[in-house]
Amino acid sequence: MTRNEDTSVQRDLQADASGHGRISQVAGNSYQVAGDYYEAPQPGLAVPAPTTLPPRARLVGRAEQTEQLLGLLDPSAPGESAVVVSAVSGLAGIGKTALALQAAHEAVDRGWFPGGALFLSLHGYDPDRRVEAEQALSILLRGLGVTEADLPPTHDEQRALYQAELAARAQQGKPVLVIADDAGGTGQVLPLVPGPRLHRLLITSRHTLDPVALTARRLQLDELAPAQATALIADALTLADPHDPRPEQEPDALAEIAALCGHLPLALVIAAALLTADPGQPLTALAELLNTEHTRLEALHYDDHNGHSLAVQAAFDLSYQKLPPDQARLLRLLSCNPGPDISTEAATVLNNGAPARPLLAALARSGLLTEQPVGSNRWHMHDLIRLYAHHQHQETDDNKQRRQSLASLLEYYQTTSRAAGDRLRTLPGKTVSPRFTGRAEALVWMDTERNNLLLAAAAHSSFALQAVGSLSEYLHLRRAFTDALALAQHALTAAHEVGDRLGEGMALTNLGLALQEVRRFEEAIDAHTQAAEICRELGDRHREGTALNNLGNALQEVRRFEEAIDAHTQDLEICRELGDRHGEGMALNNLGTALQEVRRFEEAIDAHTQADEIFRELGDRHREGTALNNLGLALQEVRRFEEAIDALTQDLEICRELGDRHGEGRTLNNLGNALQEVRRFEEAIDAHTQAGEIFRELGDRHGEGTALNNLGNALRKVRRFEEAIDAHTQAGEIFRELGDQHREGTALNNLGNALRKVRRFEEAIDVHTQDLEICRELGDRHREGTALNNLGNALQEVRRFEEAIDAHTQADEIFREL
Repeated sequence: MTRNEDTSVQRDLQADASGHGRISQVAGNSYQVAGDYYEAPQPGLAVPAPTTLPPRARLVGRAEQTEQLLGLLDPSAPGESAVVVSAVSGLAGIGKTALALQAAHEAVDRGWFPGGALFLSLHGYDPDRRVEAEQALSILLRGLGVTEADLPPTHDEQRALYQAELAARAQQGKPVLVIADDAGGTGQVLPLVPGPRLHRLLITSRHTLDPVALTARRLQLDELAPAQATALIADALTLADPHDPRPEQEPDALAEIAALCGHLPLALVIAAALLTADPGQPLTALAELLNTEHTRLEALHYDDHNGHSLAVQAAFDLSYQKLPPDQARLLRLLSCNPGPDISTEAATVLNNGAPARPLLAALARSGLLTEQPVGSNRWHMHDLIRLYAHHQHQETDDNKQRRQSLASLLEYYQTTSRAAGDRLRTLPGKTVSPRFTGRAEALVWMDTERNNLLLAAAAHSSFALQAVGSLSEYLHLRRAFTDALALAQHALTAAHEVGDRLGEGMALTNLGLALQEVRRFEEAIDAHTQAAEICRELGDRHREGTALNNLGNALQEVRRFEEAIDAHTQDLEICRELGDRHGEGMALNNLGTALQEVRRFEEAIDAHTQADEIFRELGDRHREGTALNNLGLALQEVRRFEEAIDALTQDLEICRELGDRHGEGRTLNNLGNALQEVRRFEEAIDAHTQAGEIFRELGDRHGEGTALNNLGNALRKVRRFEEAIDAHTQAGEIFRELGDQHREGTALNNLGNALRKVRRFEEAIDVHTQDLEICRELGDRHREGTALNNLGNALQEVRRFEEAIDAHTQADEIFREL
C-alpha cells in the first residue's frame, strides 16, 4: 500500500522551540490543565487529530522524577541499553499525567523527537469512554499522517502499518514519542509498543502493567512531601491573586489542609480551587471542614458550574468499579485496620483465613495499596483511599459483617500482642506461647505493629484494657513513655466505664510507671498509692507488692527516702510470703538504691548482691544487669573501686547483649565515674562521651545532663578546664530546664570547682552560692557541707578570709553531725 501524501485531513504544526519537529495531540482528554479543558472524542467516531500536546501544568515537587523520566526518554541512549517503554504508575490523582506532560514538553524543547510527539488518552478506567487498542492504533496512525482512506480495515494490518511508519522515521533518524495516558491494562498499550529502539512509548496507569507481556521501566509516584504539598496550594493561590495573604497569614492551617488532603496532588488542586473560588474563606475554615472524616471526600469536590468538575471520590470510583468482587471486598475490609498499614497476616484474618497476599498484590498493581518496602508483607493505604474504603464498607457490608470483621482483627492483635509481651517478660526455661521463637522476634513484631496497637487501644476500650498489660514491658524497653501514658489513660477510662476495679488498679500501676519516666513524680506517687489501695481492697497480695515497689521508686525520686525504704520493705515481705523469687529480687534491688541515698552503704551492697544472685539463678539477664549496676554504685561509695568496675563491666556486657541502648548509656556513665577514681581518666572520658551520645540519640535529656556533668569531672582531672566548664554549664542548663534542683546543684558545684582552676573566682563564688541555696532548700545536709567547703575555698582565693572561715566552720559542724 502506498501512502497518500495529501495531508489536508490533518493540520501539522512545525515546532519553533528547537527548529524542527512535529507535535501532535491525538484524541482528547477530559481533565483540566492550567485552566483549559480538552474534550475526548466519542468512542467509535473518526476524529481529526489535534495539533498540539496539552499544555504543561504548573508542576510542584516533581523535579527529581522529571529528571528520571527524561533520562529514560532520551533517544541518544545506547542501543542495547535504551529503554523503549517507560511506565509512570500510582494512585488516582497522584499526578501521573502532569508529570508525563512536563517531561514530554521538556523532551520536545530539547529537540529529541523531530518525528513527532503523540498524546493519546486511553480512559482505561471509564467504561463509557475507554479507547480500545484497535481505536488507539487508528488514532495514532492519523497522528502519524495516514489519511482516513489509507487506514487498513483490520487490527493486524493497522498494527503492521503503525510499525512501518515508525520504522520509516527511524531510518530517517527522526524519533517519535508516544504518550499513552491513563491505560487500564497491558492489553490497551501492547500494540502501541514501537519496534525500533529509537522511539519511545511513555505510559501512565494506575495499574502496574504486566511485566511479562510488556518490558517497561517503571516509575512509581508517591504523594508529595509535606513542604511540596503546601507549596502547591500556595503557588495556586498566589498565581490566581499575587496579593492573596492567606498562605503567609495562616501557615499552620495551610499545612493542616495539605495533610488532610493526604498530600495527594488531585486533592491539593481541588483544595486550591475551592480557596481560589472563595478568596474570603479563611484557610482555617477549609481545614475545619476537611477535618470531619466522614464528609472529607465529599468536601474534596470542585465544580465550576460550566459542566466541568474535579472530585477525589469520582477518581477513586473508577478504580474501585474495575475491581473483581474478592479484591473489592478485601479493600473494604482493610478499612477496619486502625492504622495506615497492615501485615499480610492480619489481612489474612480479615479474609476469613484465606491467603490474602495474592489479593493484596493485585490491589497494589491497581494503585490502591503499596507494599512498603517491597517484600516486607506490609501494605500501606493512602489516607483518602482508607476513607473511601470505609465509606464503601459502610454502604456495602451489613452491620453484622462489619462487627465480625473488626472483632476478628482485634482478637488477632490481642492474642499476638499478649504472646509478644509474655515472650519479653518470661524468664528462660518457663513455658511460653510458641508464636514467637525468641525475644528478638517478639520485639520486631511489636515495633512493626506499634501504631496499629496504640490506635486500636485509643478507639476500642476493651482492647485498651488488655493492651496496657501486654505492651507495658515493650513501651518501657523502647522508652516510649508518651505512648505509655496515653495507653494507661485509655485503659483507666475503660476500667472506670465498666466498673473493673482490678483493671483500674493495673491501669494505675502502668500510669504511675509512665509518669515516673516523664518526671511527674507527685502524680506517679498518687497513682501508685491508689493502685496499692485497690489491690489491698481486692486481697491481691501479688499486685499490692508490685504497687508498693513502684511507689518506693517514685518516692526515691522526690528524696523521701525513709518512706521509700518502708514501701520496699513491705514489698519484700509480701514477695517472701508468696515465695515470689523474682519479685523478691526486684524488691531487694530497689531497697538497695534507697539505702544508698541515706548512706547505709553496707546494707545496700548486701541487698544488691542478693538481688544479683536471684536474677542470675532465674536467668533474668536484664535485671541481673540492673542489680550489677546498682551494686557498682554502692561499691564506689565505700571506695571498693576495682570491684565496682568489675560489676559495671559485667552490666555493660549484658546491656550490649540485649540491645538495651539506654541501659548501656547508664552503665557507661557509672563506669566512667569508677574509672576516674582509679585515675584511668582517658578511659573515663571515653565512657562518659559515649554515654552522652547514646542519651542524645534517645532523646533522654536527663541522662544527657548526667553524662555531661560526669564528663566535666573527668576533663578537670586531665586539666582540660575550658572543656570541663562547657560540659558543666550544659549540664546545669539541662537540669534547670527539667526542674531537677538536686542535680542542678551538683552541676553548679562542679562548675564552681572548674572555674576556680582557671582563676575565675568571682564566678565560682556565685555558682557555689547558688548550689548552697539549693542544698538548703532541699534539706540535703551532706551536700550543704560540701557546698560550704568549696565556697570557703573560693572565698580564700579573693582574700575574703573571715567569710571563708565561717563557711569552713559550718561545713565541719555538718560533717561532724553526720
